[in-house]
Amino acid sequence: MNDTDPRTPAPETEVRVWDGWIRLWHWSIVFLIPFSYLTARAHRMDWHQWSGYALLTLVSFRILWGLVGSEPARFRTFLSTPAAALRHLGKLRRETGPDRELTHNPAGAWMVALLVPLLFVQAASGLFVYDQIFTYGPLARQVSPETQDWATWVHIRAINVIFAVIVLHIMAIAWYRLFPGHDLVRAMMIGTKPMPAGTRQPRMAPVALGVVLFALCAGVVLYIRGFGDY
Repeated sequence: MNDTDPRTPAPETEVRVWDGWIRLWHWSIVFLIPFSYLTARAHRMDWHQWSGYALLTLVSFRILWGLVGSEPARFRTFLSTPAAALRHLGKLRRETGPDRELTHNPAGAWMVALLVPLLFVQAASGLFVYDQIFTYGPLARQVSPETQDWATWVHIRAINVIFAVIVLHIMAIAWYRLFPGHDLVRAMMIGTKPMPAGTRQPRMAPVALGVVLFALCAGVVLYIRGFGDY
């Protein structure tokens, strides 16, 4: 005879899904995108350029961390086919329940796959920009005027695409919270989420590896910035 009440919630435990590096990356991007836009609008190009260097450092780090970092952060862990993302969304329309993903869900994975390259293009194109007045990117003098013009065109327009993707991302987070009841923000803030008791803890990369990779990315970006001093 089974004495278990089916209405009794299954026991849960907090499982670490996002390491500190992923949370630092995420919330830094949340700050840097509007900061970069507003400083450009205010013609504070000194601040705008430093924001761009920070953005390029962070995006470069995220790419490396997606290759060798913690298990939930690795691209090969969470990237799936577009068909899998569509099946995931179709399932959510019919069912409700707690979030049981140990990394990005299949739809969120494609948001990452879209946003990270867009951010890299935005930051990298800024290295070659010349605004025809007085602001040069650090590599602008190393390329032809045609390349400067092309990079400037990309840099000005890519931000509009990024804003559109961010709006879609925010709408998706709100939809997940209202309908399936998945609080995606909580996990990105504290790094853990409730999972069934006995769930395997994902492998987290050593903090020292993150320090080395971040220092490497920052060093390369600062080296590139040095070309602007010549």
